[in-house]
Order: sequence, then structure tokens, then C-alpha cells
Amino acid sequence: MSPLKDILLRRIALDGPMSLADYMATCLMHPEHGYYQRQRVFGAAGDFVTAPEVSQMFGEMLGLWCVDRWNAMGRPGRFNLIELGPGRGTLMADMQRAAKAMQDFMDAAQICFVETSTQLRAQQREKVPGASWYDNLSKVPEGPSIIVANEFFDALPIHQFEKREGKWLERGVSEAGSELTPVLMPPSAKLSLIPEIVKSGPDGSIAEVCPAGLTVAGEIAARLIAHPGAALIIDYGYKTSAPGDSFQALKAHEYVDPFAEPGLADLTAHVAFDQLAHAASEKGAAASTITEQGAFLMAIGLGVRAQGLAARADDAGQARILSELKRLTAPDEMGTLFKVLALQSPSLPPAPGF
Repeated sequence: MSPLKDILLRRIALDGPMSLADYMATCLMHPEHGYYQRQRVFGAAGDFVTAPEVSQMFGEMLGLWCVDRWNAMGRPGRFNLIELGPGRGTLMADMQRAAKAMQDFMDAAQICFVETSTQLRAQQREKVPGASWYDNLSKVPEGPSIIVANEFFDALPIHQFEKREGKWLERGVSEAGSELTPVLMPPSAKLSLIPEIVKSGPDGSIAEVCPAGLTVAGEIAARLIAHPGAALIIDYGYKTSAPGDSFQALKAHEYVDPFAEPGLADLTAHVAFDQLAHAASEKGAAASTITEQGAFLMAIGLGVRAQGLAARADDAGQARILSELKRLTAPDEMGTLFKVLALQSPSLPPAPGF
């Protein structure tokens, strides 16, 4: 039994079933036994591989995108370069390397990491010396900002609902025979956040909403209204909300039972990009169209970058670069599953890549 499983079973015995959102939050961020307190999460030796771990080109292109937005912002002499959920710091390190050609940008950037995991902060400190760390976006100092969130929103807790005989019930977690098990219970007020088009689904439909994600999107928008700035959100998910169950657990690069070993597997859900865009637009920010990662990366020059690297590489290096390019952009890899959304101050010109 994982240490966290016993804690959860005792909590349920005392307080009754918990929402799926509470379960996710505890499994991922418990201060001692949470998933993100583990030493190996990312990469081949961990449970999953993110785009920055696939290729340095990913971070390099995002770094150049940030330089473009800084120019569009009027080249402020001081601004916050914020990353939400920076993993091992690989993405920011690659972004910085690409942006070094624009020294004024580097001199102006104040690197801000929004991260709660103590062990991940230690890894980030090794790769990006001089950064500052914050528990949440609201703690980051005010001012012009460029925000990057790659595979951040998928790990935020979701509420799930299931339609039975015309009525919506909430999916929760209870115990049965010393095992954690899904259960249906009366719906919470979070049901009101489900789009009407999803609520109109037939019996048996599953609806998901991520209140924490909507809150963060609103906080980003408020920051972009108060000061010039832009945000780039990349994650796996869907452009338009629809009924469906996307809650999943991943361990050692394999899908596993999300209730079997709490704290020892990654728990995620697909991101509803239309809901994020709507939450930000309601606060006054300008939202781009929602595009696919492959199309976005090629539009901002990934193909050209890959050609330049391949021209200086031997046969093995060229094969590796081609493989990385395919992994990031091909429809049967990350190219269409991952979506991209830009949020900006209304005064900024349209962002590249959309």
C-alpha cells in the first residue's frame, strides 16, 4: 500500500466520500507523499516525457516567441518572464539560450517560477540560477509579464459529473474493502460551471470542469489588463467542450488504475481550451484562436530551426533531429493532441503562430 492510500482511506472513514478534485489535489500535492514530491517524474526514467524533454528546439522556439511579444510590448526595461509549472527547468533553460541573441531582452527579464514542489524547485535552481519562486501566480510581483504554461493546466484538479435518469450526479472517491473506489454522490455547486452544450448530453454522459484552471485563466487575464503582456498555454486537450471522461493515471509511461496507488502515479485530465479562453475573455483579455501544437510550431519556424541544426549534424544527428521534429509535430504524435492558446493585453498586435 502506498503511504498516501492509508491516509486517504482514514480520511474517507472519518469524513465520507471526497470529490475527484480533492482526490487529485491530495494525490499530486500532498506535502510528504504527493506525486510531485517524488524524485523522478519527468523523462525516460520517470513516468512521462514532456515536449521540452523531447527536444531543445521546443524551448528555443518558445523563447523566440517571447522575444517577439516583448518587442510588441514596447521592449519594457523590466518585465516578469513567468513559467507556470516549470518541471525540471528544462524549458526555461532552452528559452534563455535562444533569447541570448537579444541581450536587452535577457537583461530585462526577471525569471519567475510558479511551483509548489520542493524537490522540483531544487532541480529548477540547478538549471536556472537566479530565478525567483512563488507558490501561485497572485504572489508574482505586478508589472509587464510574459507567461508560459506548458503541461500545467492538465494537472489541475477537475470535478466530474455523470448524468443518470436526466439528473447530474458528481463522481467522487470512497472506499470498499480497504480499496479506493469511484462513487456517485449529490452534485456540488461546481456543476454550474459546466457549459450548457455539455449539460444537454444524454444519460450516461460524463462532464468535466476545472475550477482551478478557470481561476488561473482569470488571474492571467487580470494581469494582462493591468500591465502589458502575453501568455502562451500549451497542453493536451480539446478546442470545444463536449461530454467525455479524460481522467487518467500514468506510471512508467503506461496507463494505470488512478485509484490503485495514490501518490505513485501522475493524475491528469484533458484541458478544455474553450473554457480557458472564455474565462480570460470575460476578464477583458484578448484570446487567440485555438490551434494545434504541430501547426503552431511550424508557423513560428520550427522546421527552419530543424533544418539549420541538421545541416551541421552527422547522419546520426540528422536522424535524431528528424525524430524529434516528428514527435513534436506529427498528427500521430504530439502534433494534434496538444493545443495552443495565446492570451494578451488587448493593445497588442496578434501573436505569431495563430
